[in-house]
Amino acid sequence: MATPERYRLTLTSGGAVVMQGEWPIRETAARKYTSWIGSYGSMPGARIALAEQTADGSWGELKVWPDEKA
Repeated sequence: MATPERYRLTLTSGGAVVMQGEWPIRETAARKYTSWIGSYGSMPGARIALAEQTADGSWGELKVWPDEKA
């Protein structure tokens, strides 16, 4: 039985999805989040979001780069 991919990273630029990845373990997804910021953060209009899938199947954002509250 496959492990469900509960955590998702999404890289967008100008509102368009450039890349996505999913992992079953939060720590792995969090490491990838940091890595993606270093690798893709200089892309014009880049936005990187770490989301968790909830029990009802929807996705809720846990972290977003750049910090949209700043």
